[in-house]
Amino acid sequence: MSKLTETFTNIFKIQELRERILFTALLLVVVRIGAHITIPGVDAILLADTIRKSSENSIFALYDLFVGGAFSNAAIFALGIMPYISSSIVIQLLGAVFPYFAKLQKEGEEGRKKITQYTRYGTVLISMIQAGGVAAKLMSVAPGGNPIVPEAVRGVGFYFSTIMVLTTGTIFMMWLGEQITERGIGNGISLIIFIGIVARFPHAILDEIQLISSGNRNVIVEVVILIAMFFIVAGVVMITQGTRRIPVQYAKRVIGRKIYGGVTQYIPLRVNTAGVMPIIFAQAIMFIPQIIFSFFPQSEWIDEISREWFSYGSWVYSIIYALMIIGFTYFYTAIAFNPKDVADNMKQHGGFIPGIRPGAHTSEFIDNILTKITLPGSIALAIVAILPTIMIKMGVTPGFASFFGGTSLLIVVGVALDTLQQVETHLLMRHYDGFMKSGKIRGRR
Repeated sequence: MSKLTETFTNIFKIQELRERILFTALLLVVVRIGAHITIPGVDAILLADTIRKSSENSIFALYDLFVGGAFSNAAIFALGIMPYISSSIVIQLLGAVFPYFAKLQKEGEEGRKKITQYTRYGTVLISMIQAGGVAAKLMSVAPGGNPIVPEAVRGVGFYFSTIMVLTTGTIFMMWLGEQITERGIGNGISLIIFIGIVARFPHAILDEIQLISSGNRNVIVEVVILIAMFFIVAGVVMITQGTRRIPVQYAKRVIGRKIYGGVTQYIPLRVNTAGVMPIIFAQAIMFIPQIIFSFFPQSEWIDEISREWFSYGSWVYSIIYALMIIGFTYFYTAIAFNPKDVADNMKQHGGFIPGIRPGAHTSEFIDNILTKITLPGSIALAIVAILPTIMIKMGVTPGFASFFGGTSLLIVVGVALDTLQQVETHLLMRHYDGFMKSGKIRGRR
């Protein structure tokens, strides 16, 4: 305990690190305040009660988890940061299809600025589309004959004002995330998602305690389920952290076919190169159908499709979600690790894999191994992502299952470790001991 106390003391001894942490905390407080400022003209209390009673299994409940309850509050930050993530996905997909965007990705700082500009434009467009769906949905909800949006304010004026408010809220959150990344500590966008998930934790605990107190839940069964889910998630995390090392021979001197004074190094290929990004990407895509459905609130068959196929607890939703995660894992791995570039770099520096010819053969060899080891990593991520559905089927409340089922927990742990890694780096640069003298945080530097 004294070591931990000393580390926290050292953090606040470093002026730059102290200012970055306080700046980050201040902006995250702004994010939480925005999650409780209701859109003008909406009965937030009635809306929250309606969502809690009738749609806790819907994907909107999951969306509400990622935005920290802002959606159920009909807040100005109701869309969260998801439109920005969706826009980022589209831009990256365009880079894999159109040479112009692929060229921008390789142009360094200038290309990055251009991509960021296009991503912002895409965020505005997606936000306006999603905000239109939210406005239409709000005007159609009237539980017990009491409309969420009173007759006096509904109409074209409410529709367009809601679009403007929600779009502006998303743009402001995007700006806050960029400011945290540049002037704070950690990745701003990830931390906004992180704080939204963590903010829902007390509500999930309280809901579960109330059910146990009322006799609707068995404590022993609940504990057994949680322990089982913990070991499953822990096992999956261990699998995804595995690596496969490829030996590379660098020759100091070559005479004919003989190598003299060779140096052997290794290329580490991770089972999960993509991290949690495939889950975030797939989740952002899975929100789109419900947003589209919200434009047709009076259609019964669309409502049936929404409930049967795209309900958060349905198996159809889980299968589609899992397949998308597997696909995005391969896609993001291809972006993060290019075997052709690695093979060309090895060839330029006189390196080769024993038994494999340099150039195209080396690239194919690395790509083949990467493809094989990525499969178990992608399946492991998919299992973690659909754990909430399994827990819901076992009787656990959706809010509790969403937090402890895997996806949210994996995001929270991943973001926390990455943020601690940055804090650790600042401490070590000033010759202070970090949180750990050995282990994963130090090893991730």
